[in-house]
Amino acid sequence: MPILLTFLAVVGLLVLIVFLKWHPFVALVLVAVATGLALGMPADAALASVTSGVGSTLGGLALILGLGAALGGVIAETGAAQVITDRLIGDNRGTSVVWGLCLVGFLIGIPLFYSVAFVMMAPIIFATARKTGLPLAMIAVAAVASLSVTHGFLPPHPAPVLIAGTFGADLGLTLLYGLILAVPAVVIAGPLFARTLRGMPRTQGAGDLDTTELPARLPSLWTSLFCALLPVLLLAFTALAKSADESLATSPFFLVVGDATVALLIGVVAAMLLLGRQTGQSISEQMSRIGPQLAPMAAVLLIIAGGGAFKQVLVDSGTSDYIVASLSDFNAHPLLIAWLIAAALRITLGSATVAAITAAGIALPLAGTGQVAPELLVLATGAGSLTCSHVNDTGFWLFKEYFGLTVTQTLRSWTVMETVVSIIGLIGCFVLDGLLGG
Repeated sequence: MPILLTFLAVVGLLVLIVFLKWHPFVALVLVAVATGLALGMPADAALASVTSGVGSTLGGLALILGLGAALGGVIAETGAAQVITDRLIGDNRGTSVVWGLCLVGFLIGIPLFYSVAFVMMAPIIFATARKTGLPLAMIAVAAVASLSVTHGFLPPHPAPVLIAGTFGADLGLTLLYGLILAVPAVVIAGPLFARTLRGMPRTQGAGDLDTTELPARLPSLWTSLFCALLPVLLLAFTALAKSADESLATSPFFLVVGDATVALLIGVVAAMLLLGRQTGQSISEQMSRIGPQLAPMAAVLLIIAGGGAFKQVLVDSGTSDYIVASLSDFNAHPLLIAWLIAAALRITLGSATVAAITAAGIALPLAGTGQVAPELLVLATGAGSLTCSHVNDTGFWLFKEYFGLTVTQTLRSWTVMETVVSIIGLIGCFVLDGLLGG
């Protein structure tokens, strides 16, 4: 019954948004409350879950998206994004530009949390789409596929690290095997799949400042790159320092600088100072544009909050536990079982990180059988946690609203891309298991 009710809730949500043209935020909150009540939750508990889901979702994301939008605005309006794009794609107007974006996304995605890397890539994605005339969905998929792969497969991202700890896997081997799997997953789900989206409509993204009049004097390439990547550099430097000396993990300096919010804040201030100086724009002039840069994020945050509310109702109602219990007697290869448990949780709950960590705890006995390397179990679980992202995933709404897509277009691009990454990851785990003599 919980599975049927969850399915009906998703169908109802799609009907409200796609066919009846309801605003996603209103539809998500309504469906979240109705689903909680239908699943047998008391009215006060269902409403508490909705409130909790909104708060927990926005708590870690609002500052990152806000500061990311501000930094993206500075990068775009000073011409830095245009300078980077011009060097990245040159005079190329064809679909081959997606390969360069894919590589940049991979390099940025390794050290950064997904949401931070996403907002860092956004101004480059917008600028590339404008210059090439290619659909925004196509350019975005090519860049964001790399971020999904690094988020799901590679340490030091939270889910792979926590899963590795649960299974007793070696982090170094997990990273090595993850990099091996990452190459085909990124190539197939990124540039190759992105080419199938060339016929998608050209959309206007929420953070695309294409009406901006660029300054007469553009910044240098190196300054543009430094300002765009400064948060990445700060977080990567902190991670390397902590790995070289574990005592630095409790250092006040590294605790502050290594925080994603602080790194973005430093990036905003540094970009205003450095890019403003090279383009002749004062701090006050740039600050006056912060409001318009942040305005589109308000709707994005509310829709993401609605998705968080829906997810939390499914968690608190015990739906995930019911699905896991249904899979407990399933007899198959340990890699497939780990993938299926994570996939079922992902489809039900929405959050890839929550699905991966929960699945690892459930699949822990598989690591003690000796049938498969624990590092491959980590990757299979991570791959399963990425599959079939849909309307209960905040990442789905972030991609949809940021790039101005409809629900149908987001399912066609984002959902398929995530599922391709997941399936390629599972296939890769089986191939590696065979090569390792599993």
